Amino acid sequence: MWEVGPSVAVMTPTLLDTAPGGRLVLDDATRSADGSGRPVQLGLDEIGTPLSEVTFVVVDLETTGGGPGSSVITEIGAVKVRGGEVVGEFQTLVNPATAIPPMVTVLTGITNAMVVTAPPITEVIPSFLEFAGLTAGGWSTTGQGAAATVLVAHNAGFDVGFLKHATERMDLVWPSPAVLDTVALARRLITRDEAPNHKLATLAGLFQTSVAPDHRALTDARATVDVLHGLLARAAPLGVTHLEDLRTATDPVPPRRRRKATMADGLPEGPGVYQFLGPSQEVLYVGTAVDLRRRVRQYFTAAEKRRRIGEMLDIAVTVRPVPCATTLEAQVRELRLIAELDPPYNRRSRRPQRRPWLRLTDEPFPRLSVVRRLPAADMGEAIGPFSSRSAATAAMEALHEISPVRRCSPRLPVVPRAGASACALAEMQRCGAPCIGGQDRAAYAESVSVTRRALRAQVDHAVEALRHKIGELAAEQRYEEAATQRDRLVALLQGARRTERLRPILTTTELVAARRHDSGGWEIVLVRHGRLAGTAVAARGEDPMAVVQAVLASGEVVPAPETACGAAPVEETELVATWLEQPGVRLVSLAEGPVPLACPVRGAARHRVPTTR
Repeated sequence: MWEVGPSVAVMTPTLLDTAPGGRLVLDDATRSADGSGRPVQLGLDEIGTPLSEVTFVVVDLETTGGGPGSSVITEIGAVKVRGGEVVGEFQTLVNPATAIPPMVTVLTGITNAMVVTAPPITEVIPSFLEFAGLTAGGWSTTGQGAAATVLVAHNAGFDVGFLKHATERMDLVWPSPAVLDTVALARRLITRDEAPNHKLATLAGLFQTSVAPDHRALTDARATVDVLHGLLARAAPLGVTHLEDLRTATDPVPPRRRRKATMADGLPEGPGVYQFLGPSQEVLYVGTAVDLRRRVRQYFTAAEKRRRIGEMLDIAVTVRPVPCATTLEAQVRELRLIAELDPPYNRRSRRPQRRPWLRLTDEPFPRLSVVRRLPAADMGEAIGPFSSRSAATAAMEALHEISPVRRCSPRLPVVPRAGASACALAEMQRCGAPCIGGQDRAAYAESVSVTRRALRAQVDHAVEALRHKIGELAAEQRYEEAATQRDRLVALLQGARRTERLRPILTTTELVAARRHDSGGWEIVLVRHGRLAGTAVAARGEDPMAVVQAVLASGEVVPAPETACGAAPVEETELVATWLEQPGVRLVSLAEGPVPLACPVRGAARHRVPTTR
């Protein structure tokens, strides 16, 4: 819970409500179990239902013409099927309120006299949506765990386009169900040797449907049902067995890869880490997931477009899951396993402990320096770690622009050497020339005070000065120079923000925090020196403080590191910081270090980072 004071926002300890327990402690050993073997609406990859439990509504329309803008519906026919069985049918003529063209009458057999007493589309659409199990605005289900409706049509763009247009003309929100086009599916599964084209009549002959399509809505819908069942039977050996497979069943996924989707069978549905293994059980790739089974299945669909990952999937023979108590544990385990195993198909930092920092050197007349190794005791006057050396260098150049800190590299004595000469920066009045006695230690310290404050993440003066300089350059139409100064300011602000965010956690000896778990219990997290030392889930029904004590007793012992980020890679500490910043997180206990666990109200984070575009 964050309490905002006059100068800082402090995270204060708060006792937990009584809630149930159950523990799972994070240690360095990998717990594993070997296994062999975007529209706005809810995505199919988020459902995970066997096709036998899915409700398909197969629909067909007859219209006065070829497009919803210039033509209207004259007949709707639909068949609802589930588990291969017909559970309902819907058929009605529709009064188009306009004459039906003679050519359409010849094709469909629907005459003007037949539709004169039929209901208008404004009455038919609500009835159809109710039959289909759809509600305006999204998915509709029939109860807890029920499968969502999938709308099926042959050349679905035509039929769905008319239905959507009619719905929107009534000022209703189209429910945006999942749509399966049997034409597109047939193109993936039926070869030219089997059928010369993918028209409904042709496919009906191929699959020997129970009725022949005749350009009447209900008859054509019934024929499409048989075609659908025939196509799904062909798709099953290719791994299309669940609802989530349908979204990409019509995409160009190699059959050999789609068949490997069975690797996901039997995987847990909770959070964890997954490892793709090669023929010799070598680890090819490590990833993390909120739902292991769902995430692994996604690799075998067209949603996965990365070339290198495609190569990895062709080599992989199995997936090893590592179930975790919480998503945070899974994310941390992923980082640690990648660092330990160095999988060939993971692209992560190979040296996460070597992120650069920006600091002043320890000498009578200090200068700015980019260092890879920062003593833990010096974190109070350094910013970082930066994502790269170039980012740290840009931040250093920003401070050089607004502070006369020396840029020469020799170590200067307190008393200038005989015969010493000043550099060009002294002549330009951009350095006080301590090398020749132009400044004593006190005067030099005063001139670099802005730099010291910035290294403590107190960047207000630096930001104001750099923004003023950028404005002057832009006013003089020196836009390239202004952009350079802007990029330096961005680097400085990003480094200061990261320092402000991570330094309190890195210097905190121990903290225990908790947040409500999705199951209704509590997630318990133990952090020591920025490293995740333990985690557990307290389930409903027990006092969570017992779980807290168990995590404290069995959590990883983390000695005070000698260097900044010495206990854990910066990526891990950032994951911990993100978790702590979530709404509803409560601090259970805290053993603070030299830096309070706080976020300064007037710190670097309040400055808007200039855009670099």
